[in-house]
Amino acid sequence: MERIPPRKPASLITQGLVAVLRQEFRLEWGGIHGAAHWARVRRNGLYLARLTGANARVVEYFAFLHDACRHSDGHDPGHGPRAVGFALDIREGHIDLDDLEFSLLLAAMEGHTSGRRHRDVTVSACWDADRLDLARVGIEPDPARLCTVPARDPEVIRRASAAATRWVERYFGRG
Repeated sequence: MERIPPRKPASLITQGLVAVLRQEFRLEWGGIHGAAHWARVRRNGLYLARLTGANARVVEYFAFLHDACRHSDGHDPGHGPRAVGFALDIREGHIDLDDLEFSLLLAAMEGHTSGRRHRDVTVSACWDADRLDLARVGIEPDPARLCTVPARDPEVIRRASAAATRWVERYFGRG
């Protein structure tokens, strides 16, 4: 009997949410903090969620919202708090999380640039998912700055960095 592979769960990221993100996002959609970065953060985060038990729903929303309110590709210390405000504004109609999940999403977005460790595995997986994509800006992820054991695995870092580097090579024509 042929084994049927399990169906991939549908993404929580709806066309309506993407439309709202496109309207809000001030930077280049395809740039270093844009949609391709969000997709890699999502992939990294869902992988970490499977290994750590982190809430995949929160991880997926984090991936697409954490940098949505950046004003600059450079130093932009207010973008996490702005993302929190944005999420609060669009929750009804665009973010399908219960109150506990939503509070974890807000904590992850608020602290994703400055947080070192978090007691909640979901927030930690969100931060690691983002940090694993640092190679897109020429930074090798530092295992000491990663929160979860799976993220610190050299092979996980290598694979995530390779994906980010391939994007840089395609986007900027380097190779």
